[in-house]
Amino acid sequence: MSHQDTDGLTASVPNHQALKQALDWLLASACLSNVAFRQDCSWTPTGLIIAAILWVWSDEKTLSDRFLLARKVVMAMAILTRVPATSYQAFLKMLKNWTVTLATALAVAFRHRMQTDLADRFKVFGFQVFGVDGSRLELPRTKSNEARFSPAKARRRSKSKPRSQHRRGSQRRHRSQRGPGRPRPRAVQARRAREKKSNNPQMWLTTMFHVGTELPWDWRSGPSDSSERDHLLEMINALPPGALVTADAGFVGYEYWKALIASGRHLLIRVGANVRLLKNLGYVKEKNGLVYLWPDRQAARNQPPLVLRLVVAQGGKHPVYLVTSVLDEAVLWDQQVVAIYVLRWRVELFYRRFKQTFERRKLRSDSGDNAELEATWSLLGLWAMSLHTQVELAGEDIPPRRISVAKMLRAYRTPLRQYKSAPDPGESFRELVSRAVIDSYQRAKKNSRDYPRKKHGHAIGAPQILNATQDQINIAQRLRDQSSLGLTA
Repeated sequence: MSHQDTDGLTASVPNHQALKQALDWLLASACLSNVAFRQDCSWTPTGLIIAAILWVWSDEKTLSDRFLLARKVVMAMAILTRVPATSYQAFLKMLKNWTVTLATALAVAFRHRMQTDLADRFKVFGFQVFGVDGSRLELPRTKSNEARFSPAKARRRSKSKPRSQHRRGSQRRHRSQRGPGRPRPRAVQARRAREKKSNNPQMWLTTMFHVGTELPWDWRSGPSDSSERDHLLEMINALPPGALVTADAGFVGYEYWKALIASGRHLLIRVGANVRLLKNLGYVKEKNGLVYLWPDRQAARNQPPLVLRLVVAQGGKHPVYLVTSVLDEAVLWDQQVVAIYVLRWRVELFYRRFKQTFERRKLRSDSGDNAELEATWSLLGLWAMSLHTQVELAGEDIPPRRISVAKMLRAYRTPLRQYKSAPDPGESFRELVSRAVIDSYQRAKKNSRDYPRKKHGHAIGAPQILNATQDQINIAQRLRDQSSLGLTA
């Protein structure tokens, strides 16, 4: 292994000590010197982080049972000078007060590990490539979760009128419409079922995903109607300078693209019929494939056009239109543009691992604040586990796509459950991690299978590509001249 001597992770090391070595490596570069708890607090910053990570690694049935197991393992590791409280609520209170500080320190440490220990796979075609996408996590139907995560319309309705009054009024209207004794139409029943499901509290999660290592980099969460594009704006500053962000057609918009380009980063985004592009505007020297994003509103406000390069790729059934702010084809070829966008799809695999394999499709917390904590530490826990496993297997030239998340979970949960004992021969923590690899069996393609939940959406269409009018050319010429003289706002 590249990051440490491996002699310690042998079969003679107790399970809890093997886990502690892995966690010590993960936390080695975390800056916690400015974090200080009260003197009478039994937790330390390092101890609380380790307990929180073990809490989300555990697969006990309830969150409180997971905490009790994590607490026992932390005590066995002997990293605390005092016995921590057994209260799960006290543990959550500590996390609520310190998660922002501790999670920030961990994210910085994990990113540093990715850039140093996985440097050979950190760039794709010379760029630090990041994909961004959003997904929803289901939540228990409690008043706290509904007040925190339901769509804004549902939250306003719940504040203005009790739910029982809504239900009674709706029932009276339906009875009056269908008459006495007549059954409710199936269409009405289906619509009400859909509305009830759509109003269930769900957390929206937008993740910034590093494509080369297939590890998370940053994320934002909020109510189910949150804007993933606004989340993107909040995460720009955490990206390395010169990074390239690739996303699907949901991340279009002048202000968002302008913010990315102005920050010194690049974009590679799919566009569809909801985007209007201009050509032959003359704002810069024209060449094949050069287009501009310049909505009428921004032009009226004397904001400059965004200069982009259009690449058209042939998809499975329809052409795919991609725009990038990397204008020089010698720096990024058209084929590389298409290849990077194809790799963006791996963020969907990350969500499948997180929601299905790691079993976070539905969170367990019945409080809005606790659901935020559960989601944050679950992401940090999967990030920590995946980062450590990937570095362990990097010396064997095993790429991220060959790592089995199910076997990886088993490798970390087995010593966690059996923390008191030494492993059996061939079952040490290191050996379990080394076997967390997908076999070489060639599986058949699943494209032809008719899955019941398979999406059959319409194609997003082609973008509108129009020749610039003379008025637009004149305005662009004036803005270019003002920019060259430094007169623009």
